[in-house]
Amino acid sequence: MQRKTITVTEQQNSWIKSQVESGNYGNDSEYLRELIRHDQEYKNKVELIRSALIAGEQSGISERSMTDILNDAKKRHRVNV
Repeated sequence: MQRKTITVTEQQNSWIKSQVESGNYGNDSEYLRELIRHDQEYKNKVELIRSALIAGEQSGISERSMTDILNDAKKRHRVNV
């Protein structure tokens, strides 16, 4: 583990303390690590969406009808549920 020193506003400090005092976190570091994990997950999801959008744009125009596309999406959803 690396030790870091950060500066937060009084309001941010109060928020962090309230999260620890609620019993959800053992200390400030646990709360901040969870925030970082959530940020990493969010950014990974955004990157996946961007990649999918780029791939979709590069794939060109489909010859399939909207009905065919919708029906295929519904089938995939049923399989994945």
